[in-house]
Amino acid sequence: MQEKRLYRSETNRMICGVCGGIAEYFGVDPTLIRLAFVLFLFGAASGLFAYVVAAVIIPNQSQVM
Repeated sequence: MQEKRLYRSETNRMICGVCGGIAEYFGVDPTLIRLAFVLFLFGAASGLFAYVVAAVIIPNQSQVM
């Protein structure tokens, strides 16, 4: 059984590929994840911080494979 790993997407990216990677991990549309990040940005005002932290912590897809 292959282990699922979270990584930043190289094929489905807008800025750093964080939303694309999260969407691929959970098997959902990346637009929904991007929308959630935007709502989180305006609602809690910490979405930008969360995105930057995720972009630094989550490895790139090429580093994983």
